[in-house]
Amino acid sequence: MGDPVLLEGEDPDQAGMMDEMCILVDIDDTPIGSATKLDCHRGAGLRHRAFSVLIFDSENRLLLQKRASDKITFPGVWANSCCSHPLDIEGERETDDASGVRNAAVRKMEQELGIPSGTIPADDLVFVTRMEYMARMNDVWVEHEIDHIMVVRANVEVDPNPNEIEETRWVSQDELDSMVKDHEAGKLVIAPWFDLIRINLLNKWWDDIDNMTPHVDGMIHRFMEERPDRAGLSIMDRHRVAAEKCIARAIEKSTEPRLGGAMMHLIEGGGKRLRAVLPSIVGEAVGQHHSGHHDLGAAIEIIHNFTLVHDDIMDNDPIRRGRPAVHIAYDMPTAINAGDAMLALAFEMIAESEDIKDEVMRDLVRVIGRMVRKVSEGQQMDMDFENRSDEVSEEEYLTMISGKTAAMFETCAQTGAMLAGASQEVQETCRLWGLETGLCFQLMDDLIDITGDTETLGKPAGSDVLEGKRTMMAIHALNQDPKKLPTFHAIFGKGEEGAAQLSEAISEMEAVGSLEYGKRRAMEHHAEAHDHLSKLPDSKSKKVLESLTDWQLERIS
Repeated sequence: MGDPVLLEGEDPDQAGMMDEMCILVDIDDTPIGSATKLDCHRGAGLRHRAFSVLIFDSENRLLLQKRASDKITFPGVWANSCCSHPLDIEGERETDDASGVRNAAVRKMEQELGIPSGTIPADDLVFVTRMEYMARMNDVWVEHEIDHIMVVRANVEVDPNPNEIEETRWVSQDELDSMVKDHEAGKLVIAPWFDLIRINLLNKWWDDIDNMTPHVDGMIHRFMEERPDRAGLSIMDRHRVAAEKCIARAIEKSTEPRLGGAMMHLIEGGGKRLRAVLPSIVGEAVGQHHSGHHDLGAAIEIIHNFTLVHDDIMDNDPIRRGRPAVHIAYDMPTAINAGDAMLALAFEMIAESEDIKDEVMRDLVRVIGRMVRKVSEGQQMDMDFENRSDEVSEEEYLTMISGKTAAMFETCAQTGAMLAGASQEVQETCRLWGLETGLCFQLMDDLIDITGDTETLGKPAGSDVLEGKRTMMAIHALNQDPKKLPTFHAIFGKGEEGAAQLSEAISEMEAVGSLEYGKRRAMEHHAEAHDHLSKLPDSKSKKVLESLTDWQLERIS
C-alpha cells in the first residue's frame, strides 16, 4: 500500500486511497497517463486532473466542508462543498462534455457528504471553468492540479463521512467574508484552491448561480503564483515552489515524452531542494532578489539531479529517493541521454531568463561551468580512491568532497549574491559560507551512513564501510593500530560478504574514536560557516541561513 515509510502513522483508510490512480495531464489538460495519488502529491508533484463542486441551496447559501484531521494533504482546512479527483477508470477518464469529472463528483459527493447517487444527477452539475494552480503544504506534500469547477443549485441533506469531513456549514456571502477575516487572523485556514476560486471567480458568480452557462471557451485560468500570506508558506517553501515551477516549465520543452519523463523521474521523487532555494535566500540576505534567482536555483537543481542520474549509473545503484533509479526505471542509454539533456537544459534556462542581466551572464556561466567541472573531478577522485592501494590523506578527502558535494553549495551562495548585485567582498563571504556548509553536509552524510538506520537511509546502513569508501572516519580508522580494528579491516571494501560483521566493525571504529573524530571535523566546518555568516547584515533570510547551518549539525547530534 503506497509508500509504507512515508505513510507510516497515517489513517489506514486515507493511506489506502493513496493507491488510487489519478489522471496526469499536460498544460492544456490533455491526458498523458496516470499515476498514484501518492506520486501526484509528493515531492515536486505531478500535474493531474481534479474537480471542485460548489453546492448552493435555495437561500443562496454555499455548502462548505472542513476537511478531517485524518486527511493526509491539507487536513483541517475549510474548502468548497466537494473536491477530489476523477480516477483513471471507465466513466471518469472521459473528457466529452466533462462527463468524467461529473461522474467522479457524483461518486465523491456520496462517499464524502453522504448524498446518495442520483440525488444530484451528473447532468445537473454545470461545468463552468478550469483553473491550474499549485499549493505546497510542506516539504513532502503538494497540490498541482487543473481543477474543473462545477456549480449546482440543490437543497440536500448531508451526512458527512467523519473520515473525510470534520464539519460542514451552509454560509451566506457575508458569512464567508467573516470566515476570511478569521483566516487572515489565523483563527482558521481556508484551503488554497478554494481561496483562489473565492478571490478570482466566486464573487462574480454568487448572485447569478441560476444563469451559469457551461464552459464553452476552453479557457484554463492560471493561478500559479501563490500567496504566501494565505497559503502559510515559509521563506523556504515560497522559493521552493517558485523554483519547482521553473523546473517543470523547462522540462516540458522536451518534445520527446520518454526523454522528458526520464528527466523528471528523480525530480518527481522529491528531495529537499536546498540547491534550488539557496540562491534566492542568499539573494534576499545580501541585496536585491528577483525572479532570476528562481531560474538560477532551478538550473542548479537540474544540474544536481543530472549528476545523481550519472552517479547511480557509475555506482550501479538501483534505488534513489526510495524509487528505482533512472537507469532502472527506463534503461541505461535513456538515463545517460537524460543526464546530458538536463545539463544542456540548465544552461539554456539561464541564458533565456529575462531577469538575469547580460552584464553578469559571463561570470555566471563561468562559475557554474567551474562547478560542473569540480563535481566531475570530485566524482573521479572518489572512484579512484576505492581502487588505490596506498593511503588516502584527509587533505585529499577534503579536496574530493569540496568538489563532489560542496561545490554546489559554494556556487549557489556565490551566484545568489552575484545576481543580487552584492559587492565582490560579500560574494566571497557567501561563497565561503557555502563551501564550509557543503563540507559539513558531506561529513555528516558520511557519519549518518554509519549511525543511521537502513529504513531512514533508503540503503543499507554502513554501506560505505562495505564498499571501501574513504570517508573521514574510515581514513581515521585506517591510521589506527590494526590490532584494535580486526573486524573493520577484515570487511572494509569486501561488499556483502562482510555484512554480517558490520555492526562489530562499527563498534570498533567507535571504540578507537573514529566516529567522534568525524563529528568533530564536521563541527569545525559548522563553526567556520557561522563565522562567515556573522559578517552579513541581520535579516529574516540571514536567520534562515543560520538555521540551515545549524540543521546540518543537528543531523548528527
